[in-house]
Amino acid sequence: MLRILRPALARLLFPIGRGLARLGVTPNMVTLVGTAGVVAGALFCYPRGDLFVGTLVITLFVLFDMLDGAVARATGATSKWGAFLDSTLDRLSDAAVFSGLLLWFMTEGQDSVLAGVALFCMVAGFGVSYIKARAEGLGVNCDVGVAERTERLILVLVSVGLHGMGVPYVLAGGLWLLAVLSAVTIVQRLLETRARLMEASAAGSA
Repeated sequence: MLRILRPALARLLFPIGRGLARLGVTPNMVTLVGTAGVVAGALFCYPRGDLFVGTLVITLFVLFDMLDGAVARATGATSKWGAFLDSTLDRLSDAAVFSGLLLWFMTEGQDSVLAGVALFCMVAGFGVSYIKARAEGLGVNCDVGVAERTERLILVLVSVGLHGMGVPYVLAGGLWLLAVLSAVTIVQRLLETRARLMEASAAGSA
């Protein structure tokens, strides 16, 4: 569903990106500001128990970070370095979100089980991203999976935000669901990468 919406979203963001480009804003500046905002919101608000406010701050900067592609298209300044920087900082942003939750669970939240689930979600998220990057480094594409980064962010932010508004059980349910989906995605990507590498090997020896 999200892949279908991306072209429409890109068209919607392009005028904003063009406006930022006219102000002298570069894609890398957008990436850096977006990441800094997410990290600050997650590590400052979540450990203090300000889950709803923290989620609003993080969501705002996540949406801002999405503008880097629009600015790049408006300026024609797409580059491999920019793509690498964006991908790297995305991992740091994700880690900050789950680290903030982990700190809250271990202190004010007082839930060691969900702290462990949050830690698993963070590690699994790194695993999902690494498998794709490693597969591409070996020359095959691997973009399958039920829980890519966008889906994972939506699920965790919605769960945390609703919990911050007082909705019961939603945070625990969201984290457990995310843990399962992340594990499934890892298996899907491992199997897909194995299949594509075997196909490439068979084609090369034919």
